[in-house]
Amino acid sequence: MAWETVIGLEVHVQLSTNSKLFSGSATRFGAQPNTQANIYDLALPGTLPVLNETALKMAVRFGLAIGAEIGKRSVFDRKNYFYPDLPKGYQVTQLDFPTVGKGSLTITLDDGTEKIIGVTRAHMEEDAGKSLHEQFNNCSGIDLNRAGTPLLEIVSEPDLRNAKEAVAYLKKLHSIICYLDISDGNMAQGSMRCDANVSIRRSGDNKLGTRTEVKNINSFRFVEKAINYEILRQREVLEDGGRIVQETRLYDSDKDETRPMRSKEVENDYRYFPEPDLLPVVIDDAYIHELEKTLPELPDQKSERFVAEFSLSPYDAGVLVSNREMAEYYEQVTGICDDPKLAANWVTGDLLGLLNKNGQAFPDSPISAKRLGTLIARIKDNTISGKIAKTVFEAMIEDDSTVDGIIQSKGLKQVTDSSEIEKLIEEVITNNPNQVQQFRDGKEQVFGFLVGQAMRLSKGKANPTQVNSLLREKLK
Repeated sequence: MAWETVIGLEVHVQLSTNSKLFSGSATRFGAQPNTQANIYDLALPGTLPVLNETALKMAVRFGLAIGAEIGKRSVFDRKNYFYPDLPKGYQVTQLDFPTVGKGSLTITLDDGTEKIIGVTRAHMEEDAGKSLHEQFNNCSGIDLNRAGTPLLEIVSEPDLRNAKEAVAYLKKLHSIICYLDISDGNMAQGSMRCDANVSIRRSGDNKLGTRTEVKNINSFRFVEKAINYEILRQREVLEDGGRIVQETRLYDSDKDETRPMRSKEVENDYRYFPEPDLLPVVIDDAYIHELEKTLPELPDQKSERFVAEFSLSPYDAGVLVSNREMAEYYEQVTGICDDPKLAANWVTGDLLGLLNKNGQAFPDSPISAKRLGTLIARIKDNTISGKIAKTVFEAMIEDDSTVDGIIQSKGLKQVTDSSEIEKLIEEVITNNPNQVQQFRDGKEQVFGFLVGQAMRLSKGKANPTQVNSLLREKLK
């Protein structure tokens, strides 16, 4: 039986404000429990909220970045539910009048095609506290440091059809919020959390199936694994004659499975009503236009410029701009070496591989953009070969000397003197008479072996282009 998957994502982004959404408490990650919660966060009687305008500006800027409708009149509501880490017994959020309305963003699929994913809304709300279970025996602890931290909940349309599309959408969102500098997007620290609504239906059926919501998935890899597991589980249930129960599920990464948490609430369960302690937020066109001026060059715009200005392929440009810090690093390297394609290869290949291996980000790179740009420039001016450059690169990780200093101290400068290279070639011809004769008899593939022998004799320092040219000339 053919099935179609329907996925919608709800992404919670912690906004990088210094204080909380409705109080002056700090939002620094990693503080001692309950040291960043004031009388409002603790829900003491008589305390009143005051809106953090910086959070509002961040939300509007995000809306502008995805071409969304901006709510000129937004209203905060109370979403009522009872949980130990929610002291007030309700969450202040937005229901019918969010700050950001309908918008969209474009994702690139594995085959290079693009797909537009609709964004239903992005509303502001306060985060809950955190329940701690592992540190206590037979009980839980409550940390209210996170309570009240500003969130932007970004709700997609159910336009995603498989786990890879969902991850591509999530990565694109991550890229946008980091370019805007409204969040660090650190999923491991909870700065960006994803809830996946998953359902399946028979192919060709327009009616949506019953959905389940997989909560608080905290990495791109786990999003893909959780969705794939849930798709398979739902198929097996339906094909065995069962029915899907609408519920909230938890993804267990250790067991690679989802399991029930609670029955899925519907809107009426939350008894929404307007927050009586907050006036509607009203902004005008002038306010929006001023924020529009602050938008940076966004990933899609930067990618188009890289293709036009540096003659990169759309794929290479897409990889480079997916990370703001990588894109900035790449432009610095290119400015030094003046070879955009070679710079792209080194940044997305050798350097990115090194950083991923060490769990580092571009700002923590042991090799600065200036040094990598200089290394590539030395390949271009024939000071070293591309192969020798790999050796220099490895040395640069531990040795903070200049590139030229490393080349000099290790004696890695490329041999370009024709007379020296001719001596090497004469030795190769003398030592390999059988292969020389095979080449002269028309066996072209032997030529590569002879070139390799010359490079070995030079310890990799001979200019490969000159070796090829002079060897072929001698063999004639």
